[in-house]
Amino acid sequence: MNRSVSDDISAISRISAVPAILQVISETTGLRFAAVARVTADSWTACAVLDRINFGLQVGGELDVTTTLCHEIHASHQTIIISKVSEDERYCNHHTPKMYGFESYISAPVFRTDGSFFGTVCALDPLPANLSEGSILAMMESFAKLLAIQLEAEERFEATEAALLDAQQTAELREQFIALLGHDLRNPLSSIMSGARLYRQ
Repeated sequence: MNRSVSDDISAISRISAVPAILQVISETTGLRFAAVARVTADSWTACAVLDRINFGLQVGGELDVTTTLCHEIHASHQTIIISKVSEDERYCNHHTPKMYGFESYISAPVFRTDGSFFGTVCALDPLPANLSEGSILAMMESFAKLLAIQLEAEERFEATEAALLDAQQTAELREQFIALLGHDLRNPLSSIMSGARLYRQ
């Protein structure tokens, strides 16, 4: 299914559970910025945002995907968790934390139910937070799966709604055609019927 980024933003915006998911992530982890992002090989777009640190990113906002860790998640399909960037051997000199000024970060991949990569659910904060508990990883990955299920349900609803609209429009066109046909045939049919009556006499 080929969907535009704007289609995906719209679908995420209609999932009523998303704001609550971001709030739970923020309160559980202590990270004050959380988002759902649509991530492709060449784009990063915010679909939902909870921002308590004035990060400055809004729904529809884009980042250069190569400057994000979600770029790496797109390639690896693995969750990234960093409790304290400055003490993390892998990320202490990484360009992304330096560019965006965060010390703690977590991001889990979101896959559509057909297995294709949608994006990420992520959170970050300039202050360090203890993200080493296994329950945090489990929570993030559970929310990622929940988003995938909700996203599919929303897309299925959209398709059903579109099909019903098409069916309704088809029915209306059929009625208009029948009415028009009836009107156009009224005079010729009257003539034929009159002729038939004269013939029978």
